[in-house]
Amino acid sequence: MGTLYKQVGKNEALMRGLEFVGPKMAMFARHATSLALEGRIKLYCWRGGQRSQSMGWLFEKAGLQPRVLQGGYRQFRRSARERISLPWKIAVVGGFTGSGKTEILRALRQMGEQVLDLEGLAHHRGSAFGAIGQPPQPSTEQFLNLIWRALDDLDPGRTLWVEDESHLVGRAAVPDELFNPMREARLYFLEAPRALRVVHLTALYGVESRAELAAAVQRIQKRLGGRDAAECIAQIEAGELAAVAERLLHYYDKQYAHGAGKRDPERVTHLRPEPEPTSMAQWVEQAAQMLITARNQLGSKI
Repeated sequence: MGTLYKQVGKNEALMRGLEFVGPKMAMFARHATSLALEGRIKLYCWRGGQRSQSMGWLFEKAGLQPRVLQGGYRQFRRSARERISLPWKIAVVGGFTGSGKTEILRALRQMGEQVLDLEGLAHHRGSAFGAIGQPPQPSTEQFLNLIWRALDDLDPGRTLWVEDESHLVGRAAVPDELFNPMREARLYFLEAPRALRVVHLTALYGVESRAELAAAVQRIQKRLGGRDAAECIAQIEAGELAAVAERLLHYYDKQYAHGAGKRDPERVTHLRPEPEPTSMAQWVEQAAQMLITARNQLGSKI
């Protein structure tokens, strides 16, 4: 209809559209009625023009309460990117694999802080093992929509805590409007005790399929090295998951340190626990409090 509208005008496009949808109007109305919760239904087209407006008219005649997205999906995407592009006061939570960053973000949220959980939205924990035990990932397009929805409830004037992520969280790309400011923001590097990290990873992945764990090791075999990969797989099959975690941390710590080393050292704050925690729960609580204290001390330097 959009092409016809441009080529032959509004009236002709409308007539041609009615020829096409006329026989299907009852089917559309019945289907919409089956989907509508308490008679309410939302609809959109690309530009918010004749397609969605005409269907809104039809659904209203069928006794529903339609709401049409003004400006269409195209305008929504523009608005979403504008929201994401606001000058958020981003504070990045970093640390080696197994540091419990997701749990720490959850603790921050419970303490009243603003948190954007990118891994939660992406259904991926951000490593070769990140998809294990997670629902299917959203597309990059839907990932941006989910980020907008999360940010729409938050205040740009307050600190926004996010986990240190690569541009890709699994297959979902963090939009440049957010990723670039994240790379420039202050990184709070949490130095969790290695022993706790091993315990945490063992508990986190110990309930998952051994076959999926072995497949994840195979995906990084070239970077891990054939011998180490084979030994990891053998240990997985034997149920020696703590030994697997210990071995993999050598690889992931080097990888993370390389990425963190590219940041401006003046924008990195290292946080070491004192006294050293004896449990993951104690560490999570301690780390969340350290983050808030460090943020408050830095003030405008965040």
